[in-house]
Amino acid sequence: MTTPTNTVQNRSEIVFLIDAQDCNPNGNPLGENRPRIDPVTSQAAVTDVRLKRYLRDQLIDDGHGVFVRKTEEGTSGSRAALALDVLGDIASVEDLKAIEDISEAFLTKATDVRYFGATLSFNKDPEDDLHKAIKEQFNSGNYTGPVQFSPARSLNSVQLNEETNTLTSVISTQAGKDVGGFDLDDHRIKYGIFPFHGLVNEHGAKDTGLTQEDVERLDTLCWRAIKNQTISRSKVGQEPRLYVRVEYNQSGFHIGDLQNGISLDREAAGDDSRPLSDDAIRNVTDICVNVTECVDRLTAAADRIEVVHVIGSDYIDISYNGERVGSAADLPQLLEDHGLSVHRVDVYEEFEHTLPTMSD
Repeated sequence: MTTPTNTVQNRSEIVFLIDAQDCNPNGNPLGENRPRIDPVTSQAAVTDVRLKRYLRDQLIDDGHGVFVRKTEEGTSGSRAALALDVLGDIASVEDLKAIEDISEAFLTKATDVRYFGATLSFNKDPEDDLHKAIKEQFNSGNYTGPVQFSPARSLNSVQLNEETNTLTSVISTQAGKDVGGFDLDDHRIKYGIFPFHGLVNEHGAKDTGLTQEDVERLDTLCWRAIKNQTISRSKVGQEPRLYVRVEYNQSGFHIGDLQNGISLDREAAGDDSRPLSDDAIRNVTDICVNVTECVDRLTAAADRIEVVHVIGSDYIDISYNGERVGSAADLPQLLEDHGLSVHRVDVYEEFEHTLPTMSD
């Protein structure tokens, strides 16, 4: 593979806050697709795999090449077939062998692999000349993704929606076209708010050719993926609330665990007599997010930070040092007041610049 020369140079650390109301943000297929809930803390969880699926689906909608995808039948295709699909216009073994550097060609078109990596193990592919040829061309191929997210645990303990947990479906039979009903489990949480933590590793970027443009795309991609890809019946009800990407200027440095600097401010969200309890939380208007520790940690590391890229929602309140300071959309001003350089990401002005071009 040709060594990429334009890979991203700066490490970034991401905190991405989303919430979920009256939905199942991440069902567990090994547990009747119930929401993933820690039995001890009652916190709900959303895996990094679920988040990456939203991001890949948005990349596909935007016209980017994606390696890990679902086939039209809804099942994953063989890795060889998916790789050939990404490369495009490959009709014969000769077409494949004409590619000078297949790894470079693959990574250029497989946008998700540049972010998240992939394992190209073609051992179980069917007896097919093209599949055999692509296996030989790659020889081996494991790409470690320079962009990684951790699973997110809700800041609050969650309750299940007992009042709507049974869905009655009415169907007609083929023979007599009589209708009948049966009950389906429909497990949803009332409300949960989830802070994802992510890293963009500049050293890992060299393995997949992740560029600065790719990282800038990630800013708008995360926000739009939650807006656009949570469209199935059980997933509707999720919104992005706060996105912070801290771009560092010192190689190898990041603060770490920034998501732990964000918590619920129960006193600010409660009434004058008592703080807000988790049992009372039903939607975003019930809560206030405490950003004090996160802001203070960023301020302490200001000389190692190039710029902080921020997107904030108008619909979720934040507090600093015990005082409400506005909504998440006001976080950029708060950071600037602490001496940090801030880029206010305008999602719908900026995302079009990261869409694929005719030459991609």
